Parts: sequence; structure tokens; C-alpha cells
Amino acid sequence: MKLSAKDRLIVALDVDSKEKALSLVDELKPFVGLFKIGSQLFTSAGPNLVSEVIRRGSKVFLDLKYHDIPNTVASAVAAATRLGVSICNVHALGGFEMMRQVREECEKVSAQEKLPKPILLAVTVLTSHDQNSINDLGIDETLNELVVRLAKLTAKAGLDGVVASAHEIALVRNAVNSPFIVLTPGLRPSWTSNQDQKRVMTPEQALADGADYLVIGRPILADPSPANAAQKILDSLEKSPVLAKN
Repeated sequence: MKLSAKDRLIVALDVDSKEKALSLVDELKPFVGLFKIGSQLFTSAGPNLVSEVIRRGSKVFLDLKYHDIPNTVASAVAAATRLGVSICNVHALGGFEMMRQVREECEKVSAQEKLPKPILLAVTVLTSHDQNSINDLGIDETLNELVVRLAKLTAKAGLDGVVASAHEIALVRNAVNSPFIVLTPGLRPSWTSNQDQKRVMTPEQALADGADYLVIGRPILADPSPANAAQKILDSLEKSPVLAKN
């Protein structure tokens, strides 16, 4: 997959209003390939915001992490496909049958209605988890073992890739044959703090380790000039030896 630095950079619109979100889209779209709309903003502003961001010429990663019975999740992803999102995701813990039905329904809707098929990803383990919190859930596997098992299950179901911590990129790459997309959240440029994320990495290192897409939120949004912060990150990514090889 040949992607530019801008194509790979996703900004998380973790704000609480349509007005704030669209202002950020207008400011940041020269530097950003996609905008992530998650539960907070989607609950506040709804699907009309997704359509508005797309109408403004930007791509959307709909980060709602669907996890429900197979038919419900498949129908939700079909609705996301009709909205025109470029990436959407489910929880791998929803299981093989849920993910299989998601893929099949998405492919059917895309073909029948002549719509672009979004990239379908599954979340392995949230970046807010560590080994202790995984054990608290009654899961006896190591965190790495759990990530690998869920990545393999995702590939078996025919999804396009996973959302995984930067520290698990190599594990996923070794466990699943390419092409298989790895989208990495929880990234923090070297000049910012980790905040509530426990398994983090710089964008440059994540790219070097094999991530396809990089999600960054608060380090950009909280900066006095979000555009300057995004430009700084983009400039750093463009210097990566990984992109120089492409």
C-alpha cells in the first residue's frame, strides 16, 4: 500500500460540538488525510456531521468500535458505508461470526449500491489497557497473546486489518500475512505527555515499525495552534526512511 505521510495521518476530533469539529477540519485538512469521529462527537452531532466533513473534501474514520450481535453490527456498518466513511471499526472480541457478517454485508451493500467499500478494521486491545487490567477481566493470556489471537481471528474473518497499539505492530505483522492494515492510536509526539494512554509511542517510531495509519488527537487539538502542531508532525513523518523507500 503506497501512502503519503498526509494519507497516513489521522486526527481524532475528540471535541463535543459540530462547530468545533468543523472549525478543526477546515484548519487541519491541508495537513491531514482523515479525521476520526468517535463516540463523543458522533453522539453529540450525529451522522450529519460525518456527511458534512465528507462534503468538505475530507475523509472520515468512523471510530465507533461496534460490538453487538452479528446482525446489528452488520447493519450498522452497512449504514456507515452509505454515509461514505473511508474507515470504520468493530471490536474483535465480538467474535468471528460478527466480523464475517460485517464483511459480507459491507461487500454486498458496496456492490449493489455502487458505493466505495470502507476499510474494515477490528480493535484488538484498547490502548488504555495493560496486563493488570486484562487480568482483571478474567483473561489469563498475556496481553501480547491476546492481541495476536484477535488479529488472527480478524484476518480469518476477512477484515482488512486491526487497530492495535504501536507496541504490538511487530506482533501483528509476524502473526498475519500481508496485505493487512495496522492502524495505531495512542501516539504521542516526543514533546507531549502520555496522558491516560499506557502503551504509547511516537508517530515516527510507529511508522518505522510498520504502522499504516497513525491517529493523533490531544497533542494537536490542545496545541495553541493545531495547524502548526499538525504541520510539525507531518514534516517529521515526511523525513521518515520508510516513506523514502516508497
